[in-house]
Amino acid sequence: MTNKFLSINNLHSKIADKEILKGLNLEVNKGEIHVIMGPNGAGKSTLANILMGHPKHEITEGEIEFQGQKINNLKVDERAKLGMFLSFQYPEEVPGITLENFLRSSKMAIEDKPIKIMKFKKMLKEKMKLLEMDEEYASRYLNEGFSGGEKKKSEILQMLILEPKVAILDETDSGLDVDAVKIVANGVKKYKTDENSIIIITHHSKILEYLEPDYVHFIIDGKVVKSGDASLIEIIEKDGFEALKNRM
Repeated sequence: MTNKFLSINNLHSKIADKEILKGLNLEVNKGEIHVIMGPNGAGKSTLANILMGHPKHEITEGEIEFQGQKINNLKVDERAKLGMFLSFQYPEEVPGITLENFLRSSKMAIEDKPIKIMKFKKMLKEKMKLLEMDEEYASRYLNEGFSGGEKKKSEILQMLILEPKVAILDETDSGLDVDAVKIVANGVKKYKTDENSIIIITHHSKILEYLEPDYVHFIIDGKVVKSGDASLIEIIEKDGFEALKNRM
């Protein structure tokens, strides 16, 4: 019995009239951490958006299968209920709804059942402590007035509360100082089990100093052009993307 549960096959996409992904292939199994790297404009964030069903991105060819089900035409909320989660590169501020209410409403929507307030508050307090977040943030409007680091912690907090089956982290380490990166990485490690998987999209290796990826994929011009182990990260960090291109 296979443990594979996310397959991307010959994926082509466009936004407006511009082609972005040009035959991308990727397979993710349970219990794995996959890192996706590549130069600006390679299609990394496009892949993240398409996996979660962003309406501006059109799939023109290929298939995405999650747990054996084709999800090309599923809406964002339908994918979330299946167990998919995206941590945004630039988290949005949402005035008028507190972080606590947002998380509780999201958890109930995903699980399709009510959650007792006190039980949820206890869970939220535990997860916030793990991320070294002041409990005061729970009563503030979602991401409003949060620093860049607190916004990224808020995204990881959502992941810990929602407990998705696959988490896509789009440059979660971007703009964070060393201490914040370590805290976020610790949150990711607490989430990780043999029954879920993580896709980390990043430009550099700060967060990867605290995590152990199983596979690293190098994307150029909308395709995965090279895959391997963590040694690919060392090449990129030392000599840049051009050096890796020259070794292909």
